[in-house]
Amino acid sequence: MSQNTGDTANDATSPVPSVDTKPEDAPAEFADEVAEDTALEAIADGDTVSEPAKELPDPAAALAEAMALVAELTGEVESLKDEALRARAEVDNIRKRSQAEVASIRRYAVEGFARELLGVRDSLDLARGVDLSAGDGDVAEKVVEGLDITLKQLDSLMEKFSIQAVEPEVGEKLDPELHQAVSTVESDEVEPNCIHQRIQKGYRLHDRLLRPAMVIVAKPPAAA
Repeated sequence: MSQNTGDTANDATSPVPSVDTKPEDAPAEFADEVAEDTALEAIADGDTVSEPAKELPDPAAALAEAMALVAELTGEVESLKDEALRARAEVDNIRKRSQAEVASIRRYAVEGFARELLGVRDSLDLARGVDLSAGDGDVAEKVVEGLDITLKQLDSLMEKFSIQAVEPEVGEKLDPELHQAVSTVESDEVEPNCIHQRIQKGYRLHDRLLRPAMVIVAKPPAAA
């Protein structure tokens, strides 16, 4: 009986084995929860939680990429410069050709007119070659006829090239755009500032005046 009591006492007083609860023995999920709770507590207390450091790019790789881009852009610039030089050369060639063509046109602008004028010159040469020393009336008449023919040729030629005569009539009002007054004369028959006499015809090409008609203009007679 006493033996059982002693055993019971021994059992009651014997130390209880300790349980080791080190953090490393805790489950992984529990560790994550602890870390999350710690972070939330730090944020609540106003502390900042540092993020994991980002991985920096490799300087050598970045430099190589930049150098490749520079080389590509340099090639494009050189190509554009070459195209610009070729375009400029082409423009210069076109300009030179245009200048040469304009100079040629200006130089030979009257070529057609000059060729047509040769026939008139030939007719005048024939009239000039007639011998008038004999005093034959028939010869003089032939010369006049030849001159009339030449004038008709010249008038036809001028009409072909749109050269029009300016032939003001007596009594026509003076037009400073077409007429040039070389003098004035008193007249009772012609109104003042009107043409009293035409001295020389004027001419114009299309609507451009080549030469004004030379005229004498009437003015009122002086008071007696």
